[in-house]
Order: sequence, then C-alpha cells, then structure tokens
Amino acid sequence: MHTFADLVASRKAWIEAELKPWCVGAAHNDLRMAAEAWSDIAGRVDLEKTLWFWAWSRFPDLVNAELQTIDETRGVRVTLHDGRVVAGFPDARASREGYLVLLGSTRDASGRFNTEGPFRLDEIGSIHAATVPSAG
Repeated sequence: MHTFADLVASRKAWIEAELKPWCVGAAHNDLRMAAEAWSDIAGRVDLEKTLWFWAWSRFPDLVNAELQTIDETRGVRVTLHDGRVVAGFPDARASREGYLVLLGSTRDASGRFNTEGPFRLDEIGSIHAATVPSAG
C-alpha cells in the first residue's frame, strides 16, 4: 500500500468481503467473543449497528437496512429450530447481544404487552414478515 487512500480502500474491502459475511453466518458464541474485541477488529464503531445488525441481517424481514437496526414496525413470525412458532413485534431495545424479544398483541394484568423470548440467535431457524393482530 502506497497511500493512505489505498489503506482505507483495503480496510473497506475487507469489511465488505470478510467481516460482514462472517457476522451473517457466525454462531452466537463467536459473535459474543468478537463483541469483546470489536474495537480491535472493526474500530470505534457502534456494536449494535455493525456486529449485531450484520448478524441479524441473516433474517432480512427482521431488520431495517437504512437504520441499521431491528425493525420494530413490522410484525414477524419466528420459527425456532425446535419447531415452535411465535409471532409478535420485535422489541429492539430488549433485543440485545444476539437475543430477540417479541412484543405480543395482548396485555398482561398490569397492562404491559406480553412478551415472547428472549430467543438466542442460534435458536432461530427463520423469521418472516407476518400480520400480527393489533393490541386492543
């Protein structure tokens, strides 16, 4: 590399060709280890908008690419590897470090929406957009 511009281009290419695809396919435990060293790996960037967003991107119906976050505006149907199927609206604030939490359409006795999860990234087989009944 002869110039700083060459160095920057090389780093960007590595992120696109190696780091993002690795995050999309990595196991939860590997992602947690990477999170601990993320500033050394990726620089000073937001973990939620890079590592965890890229990891959740394996389920395109779950994420908002423009905002680089879990999309809370669209209901989803989650199929777990053990065969269970749950539906609700993703709760981005409660869904941290590779765990997904869904808000259901009913409320408990205290008036809070029921929740499903947390479900570890590795437990999830698929996520698809779905119509979820509105809370009443």
